[in-house]
Amino acid sequence: MELLGEYVGRDGEKQRLRVVCDTSGDVDPLQSLLSGVAQMKQLVAEFFDPLVQREAKDRMAVPTDETLDGNYEDDAEDENNIDKRTNSGGPSAKRPKPAS
Repeated sequence: MELLGEYVGRDGEKQRLRVVCDTSGDVDPLQSLLSGVAQMKQLVAEFFDPLVQREAKDRMAVPTDETLDGNYEDDAEDENNIDKRTNSGGPSAKRPKPAS
């Protein structure tokens, strides 16, 4: 038994990932499959790690529209000032107290 994976890059180049699951002897087929899945998961992580690192470097090197315009704002700062947001004139978020 084997597990196969195929990655097609942006350039159309195909790369295959293959893991052979041991089915010889007294090995439980389900355990063999689970072991194969764990191996495939590791293989996929090892395969994609350099691609993810390269993509992250490329994104950091290329300026975005926000940084070019000078309109860069820290989103974390906005999240920390949540109580300072104004109501847009809509209805209150609080429910009115029921009449007693």
